[in-house]
Formats: sequence, C-alpha cells, structure tokens
Amino acid sequence: MPHTQPPTGTGLPLAGVTVVAVEQAVAAPLATRHLADLGARVIKVERPDGGDFARDYDTSVGGLASHFVWLNRGKESVTLDLKSPGGRQVLAELVATADVFLQNLAPGAAARLGFGAAELRARHPRLVTVDMSGYGSTGPYRDKRAYDMLIQCEAALVSATGAADSPAKAGIPASDIAAGMYALSATLAALVGRATGGQGAALEISMLEATSEWMGYHIHHAQGTGRAPGRMGLSHPSVAPYGAFPTADGADVVIGVQNDREWARFAEEFLGRPDLATDPAWATNVARVRHREEVDALVAQHTSATAADRLVACLDAIGIASGRVNEVGDLLEHPQLAARRRWRPVETPVGTVRGLLPPFTVAGVELPMGPVPALGEHTVAVLRELGYDAGAIAGLRRCGAVSCPLQTAPA
Repeated sequence: MPHTQPPTGTGLPLAGVTVVAVEQAVAAPLATRHLADLGARVIKVERPDGGDFARDYDTSVGGLASHFVWLNRGKESVTLDLKSPGGRQVLAELVATADVFLQNLAPGAAARLGFGAAELRARHPRLVTVDMSGYGSTGPYRDKRAYDMLIQCEAALVSATGAADSPAKAGIPASDIAAGMYALSATLAALVGRATGGQGAALEISMLEATSEWMGYHIHHAQGTGRAPGRMGLSHPSVAPYGAFPTADGADVVIGVQNDREWARFAEEFLGRPDLATDPAWATNVARVRHREEVDALVAQHTSATAADRLVACLDAIGIASGRVNEVGDLLEHPQLAARRRWRPVETPVGTVRGLLPPFTVAGVELPMGPVPALGEHTVAVLRELGYDAGAIAGLRRCGAVSCPLQTAPA
C-alpha cells in the first residue's frame, strides 16, 4: 500500500514499511509516532465516536490536546467501528497489507475481536505484532486497568521521586514513555530479524515491566544493601556533591561532581581548598556522601556569592558539570536547541505549531514532520486503496464509518 502522504525526507530508514495501529493514550502512540518519524506509513485506527480519547485531554493547542499533537504527527487517521463485522473486515484487510500491527486495547480485547497475535501470525507469518498493556497478558494483575500514575506507583518509581518526606510522580508520563520506547526498539529489532530470517515476531510490552527496568539501579542497590536509596529531590543518593545550589541572583544551578579526580579539581580551583582533595573525610565519594550536609553547605557558601551565568562559566572553564534549573519557557528558547535547529513547523487541523525534531538524527536525511490528522481524515482514501468503490464507501459512511457489514463491498 503506497503512502498517501509521502514523507519529506529521502533515504528514510523505514520507507516502505506499513504500520497499522489500534491505539490510544500515550504509550502506543509514542512508539508509532517514532516509526512514522523514521519514514513508516502509520495508519491509526480510531473509534468513530470521538477517536483516541487523548484527543480530549485538553484544548491547549488552539483547541487540540497537547498530548495528541505531541504523539500523532505524521499518521493517517481511519475511523472503524470494531464492534461491527464490517469494521473488523476492513481492519483485517488493512492488517493483510501491513508489516507491523500494534495495539493497546484492554487486555484480551484484540484476541476477542479476532486480532490476537497467534491468530494474525498464523495468517501472516511475516507480520510483526506488538501487544502493549499495563501488566502483561498473564498473571494476577493481567486485567487491571493501568494508567501512567498507577504504574509509577506499582513500579516504585514514586519511591525515588520527590523530596525525602514527599513522594511525587514524575511530571511527565514516564511509564507510558518507557513502554513506548521499548515497543519502538523491539519493533525495530523484529523488522531487522525479519529482513534476515524472513519471519515476523510476536512482541509483548508491559508498562510495569518497562518501568521496573528503569528502576534497575534502585533494585540492585536495595538487593545489595537491604535498603532503597530513597528520595533525594534534586540530589543524588550515591554521589556528592550533586544537586541544586543557590546563586547570587536567585537562580538555582545543579552541580555534579562524578568522581574523585573531579573533586580534587573542584576543591582546588573553585572552593580554594586543595586540602579537601586529600582529607579522608572529603577525598572520596563514599566519604562525601557520608558527610553530605557539610559538603553541600560548603559548596552553597561559594555558589551563593556568584551570579548564575558567572558560576556556570566558571564551572565550564574547570571542567565541572553543571546545569540551570530551567522552566518550560526556558526550554522553548534553549540556545542549544536553537543552535542545532531542532525546531520545525508541524501542520495541524487548527494551523501550524512548532515541534521538536526526533531526538535521533540520520546523516544526510531530513526526518519527516508530518501533519497531525483530524479524526477520520484518511478513512475514505484508505478504503479506496483497499478497493472499495464510491457506492460501497457511501454505504459505509451512512452506517457511521464502517459500522455495518460490508454487504455492498466489491467482490
């Protein structure tokens, strides 16, 4: 099935790959948006009665939801009523043209509709199926509802986020993002495997397992010591000094001294205390973590006498890592993103917005920044590609975008 919206770049890694996605919310749409960024054709299947519910999360982008604009550029939207035989028939025809079928319906729903991985791969051995869920297809939590904050709690992410006496979820949908990125990498690996071995694969991604993998440092720390590292705010449980420090003009600057060689340089050239490089109470990271309060107090005494810009310049000059504690408005105008030309225009149903290029670059290739689709925008075009004539399409539209059997479909 050819692209109806050719990507703007040339030599795209996934040019010619078709992905059919029955998806909603964040995790699955993030995975498929990255596949679209790499040149795949992504056909997003949505319910006729409102589509992906993330379309209604807010109205902050000229009436569109910010999540939806972020996660769905470069896709084609097709509305199908999968509760009807006709809708399922059209989806089956779409899947037959696809290289990848990805879904994050409620646990077991895809199989009940006839789109389980085993059934699909029996019919299409080269197909890569990707099933995404909160907890996986087996186990006592299989049927539980799963949203990002719930998974962050179940995976103990909130035990590592926030201040010591105040747990907090990550301010971004971290569990959704974790699952989406593992779905992306596993799908790419399966496509490579198919290219060399000729067969597709059945992939399963769980939000809980993806987030638990991200907790690996905390898991091993707890297993090794019998206690978790705990919440440290902007500090680090295993490194000192590492945290946000005040400056003379009221801004906070994060300073990270990662090893004892850096500490010796920092102590001599910034603190003016070369003796601290050899003092047993300060010389090693283990000792500094043990005396974190004294270390942080000494560093803060020096940083609070210096303006933020001057402090950062000084630290850069002596090779010590630092970063400003920015707000989102600062990120929008970040000089590094501007210097690397990371912003591009993205078309939406309500006009042009500014979007970030994908975080991966391909030398000599401009990755596409395709438009954000309106609900059902591509339904008719895709039906025509599948061979439906004007009469059949009219009948399907009268029934609510494939909400009745395909009795009028061409033979």
